Amino acid sequence: MPSYLKTDLLVVGGGTGGTAAAIQAARRGVKTILVSETPWLGGMLTSAGVAAPDGSELAAWQTGLWGAFLRSLRQEQRGGLNHAWVSFFTFTPRVGASIFEQWANQLPNLTWIKDQVPLEVLRQGDRVTGVRFADYQIAACITLDGTELGDLLAMGDIPHRWSWEWQAEFDEPSAPIKPNVVSNRYPVQSPTWVFLMQDYGDQPAPKISPLPGYDPTLFKDAWKNYGVERFLTYGRLPNQQYMLNWPIFGNDYGHDLNRLIGTPAEKQAFLQEAYEHSYHFAYFLQQETGKNLGLALDAFPAINNRSTAFALHPYYRESRRLRGQVTITERMILPQAGGVVAPLPLYQDQVSSIAVGNYPNDHHYPGFEFPLAPKSLRWGGYWTGTPFAIPYQSLVPEKIQGFLVCEKNISVSHMANGSTRLQPLVMNIGQVAGMAAALCIEQNCEPEALSVRSLQEALLTDSLAPAAVIPCFNLPPDHPEWLTWQRYYLDHPQDYPLDGNCPSVSQPYQFQGSEVYEGIFEKINEQEYHFHVNLEPTVTWQLVTTRPEINAQFQQLETGTKLTLSGDYNESENWFIVY
Repeated sequence: MPSYLKTDLLVVGGGTGGTAAAIQAARRGVKTILVSETPWLGGMLTSAGVAAPDGSELAAWQTGLWGAFLRSLRQEQRGGLNHAWVSFFTFTPRVGASIFEQWANQLPNLTWIKDQVPLEVLRQGDRVTGVRFADYQIAACITLDGTELGDLLAMGDIPHRWSWEWQAEFDEPSAPIKPNVVSNRYPVQSPTWVFLMQDYGDQPAPKISPLPGYDPTLFKDAWKNYGVERFLTYGRLPNQQYMLNWPIFGNDYGHDLNRLIGTPAEKQAFLQEAYEHSYHFAYFLQQETGKNLGLALDAFPAINNRSTAFALHPYYRESRRLRGQVTITERMILPQAGGVVAPLPLYQDQVSSIAVGNYPNDHHYPGFEFPLAPKSLRWGGYWTGTPFAIPYQSLVPEKIQGFLVCEKNISVSHMANGSTRLQPLVMNIGQVAGMAAALCIEQNCEPEALSVRSLQEALLTDSLAPAAVIPCFNLPPDHPEWLTWQRYYLDHPQDYPLDGNCPSVSQPYQFQGSEVYEGIFEKINEQEYHFHVNLEPTVTWQLVTTRPEINAQFQQLETGTKLTLSGDYNESENWFIVY
């Protein structure tokens, strides 16, 4: 017989969004139960092994729980975060998981239940009233779906989407007019079973034994256009470890993806195949890279007799997606004509933005290049994504009460999901859902009736992790005018600038880097800079920054200027990050 529990808020799924939602709601004082399938919290960032997160890297986007997580990582991760070229922030998954666990354990009104999967969504008419698990039946005022694949949407018969929409539905520039070979083969983006390799140096690497069915031709061109060194440093972590999340003849796996929403046996068959595909890739790397590589030991908890070098579950890029009050489409995330920022979302003539993302749209279909409308720009000396905002109504079902979503399962089109699915944004979407649920419980109202302006104000003024709701390149959260301008654009959206920069915003900035060098500045092209180090005349680095004050200074400098710079050198990309 299951144990019967009752709570104000039930969060199902301990992934990136679910963890953030539970922590935010509990910090607000709401009695919260968080139920996770695995012994780790954090999902994509931890149990799925994506410890080199993409997106939201500029200082202005490091707000909310995402910014708080980065600050904790900088304190906890030995060796720092500056190791790879795919991300400015790389860490070992265990460190990330320990941070989330510490946060959860600090909250007496948060109960965390591990190793449970949802079996039934409980409803009374159009209201979700709780969820049944194998060992628990939990009743809640509000329930949040934080599962990796939007499981509660299907179990609760809550209207949702799976697979592609054609161009006629949303008028998205990148959407196909009709089904094609890519959409027929891949109903959603391919997952990846991430694993960690270790460089064992002068010690013998543990040998990897091949599994039946190994086919090296599947991987033979993995680093063809990169070289093996650059291929490995893509996801280099501290302690000479490498995160393998490689889309090009690598460990993406997309065979018969509809099994993910099929019977339990069908899903299990897919998972076993995806794991074996990644295991074959690991064996290939040990045999073919010419490096002393082996599987990293004890990188993840032991589970289901799998190697502890492998994540606890795949990195899912797409799930079932809610049919919400508003659906985020590709045009809502693309920059406006003549600008570099997307339009602010409006609902009933009010700004409805509650979170900020910036990732360049990116889709994974093994064996295919799928063209997408561009949404990138050069800023701070490198390529980054153009920013956009998430409307609150994309978390709210059309008709169902007592329910919100807080993961990749928001109301978003298949096309736009390529930008909204990334870990930093999902974390802050989770924070929003947790804050919204807490406010609904405080005010005794339904999510659809919640004042969005009150939610925005609560996010902006949160005492521990204030979160931006308006994207402004030159307005990092430590700026004294940050709150003023966030509120201003909520009240005056017509004044929001096309270039995403607040007018006349500047402040003195104290450099924070751990290394100091003198040298000569060289401007190669617009937003492309080099630095010639004085003490090593043959050494030239690429200069990059995430800080708006430094970005502005770089744009004003002339070639030949003598500089003293503070920051950190990254040998994977030969760049010096100035901050």
